[in-house]
Amino acid sequence: MTENTNSAPESGASTSGFTALVLAASRKGPGDAVAQIQNKSHKCLVSLNGTAMIERVLQVVVDTPEVTRVFVSVEDAAVLREVPKIAAWMDSGMVVPITSKGNLAESLFSAVQDIPDPYPLMITAGDNALHTPEMLSHFCTEVSKGDADAYIAMARAQLILDKYPEGARAFHRLKDDAYSSCNLYAVTSDKGVNGAKPFATGGQFGKKPLRIAKGFGILSLILYKMKLLTLEGVTHRISKAIKAKTQAVLMPWAEGPIDVDNPKDYALVTTILKGMEGDREHNDEDGIT
Repeated sequence: MTENTNSAPESGASTSGFTALVLAASRKGPGDAVAQIQNKSHKCLVSLNGTAMIERVLQVVVDTPEVTRVFVSVEDAAVLREVPKIAAWMDSGMVVPITSKGNLAESLFSAVQDIPDPYPLMITAGDNALHTPEMLSHFCTEVSKGDADAYIAMARAQLILDKYPEGARAFHRLKDDAYSSCNLYAVTSDKGVNGAKPFATGGQFGKKPLRIAKGFGILSLILYKMKLLTLEGVTHRISKAIKAKTQAVLMPWAEGPIDVDNPKDYALVTTILKGMEGDREHNDEDGIT
């Protein structure tokens, strides 16, 4: 991240590079199945190989050169302050908390109102623990080349299965290939933000395809279920539904779609991180570093 020691600038101020918004709210709080693994009050505080999940995500965002400002959408900033490194970032203005709302869409609409000059806005999630600065830089670079209002990062299913056979997701099986979302998005205009409206029900269209009908129309659901759409065809129908040009960005990393949604994902991500970093868990029993 380029140097920026101030919090949000005055409204109308211009910024270079990308603003990052990390969605870290937890709908279930301590009742979340991942939070319960370590008896945490919030899923994002769970330790992954010795480091709190949200710290991992924010470290990656901070280390991404294209990102100039970082905002975190969370129920209560006190959750973030439980992690000393994040508390220091907040005190310096490097990371700025924003109060989340009732669902993903409302949180995004509220954030773009609260963040002065928010675009281009890269949106990631507090459980994307395997993302890297290289991944985010690639995504930002591809977004910068395009002319769309909204972007969705996707990875081919076979890429994931070839490297992590146990990492099967709720793949989108389309006419041209099968894909998985990387839970990484960008919007470049107010029109692009409208793309969040279908996510008011929670997204996860691969797991709950009936939400496609509610968000994008019954015809889109039929075409999707019958595998009559290519990935380009899907983004075309999304563009029509939200009245904003939408493009997909293919990510060449198997780790891109593997987030921490459930205990099975937690185990997989922990194994992957230990393979990359060695076993660090014994250095920090609480997961707050």
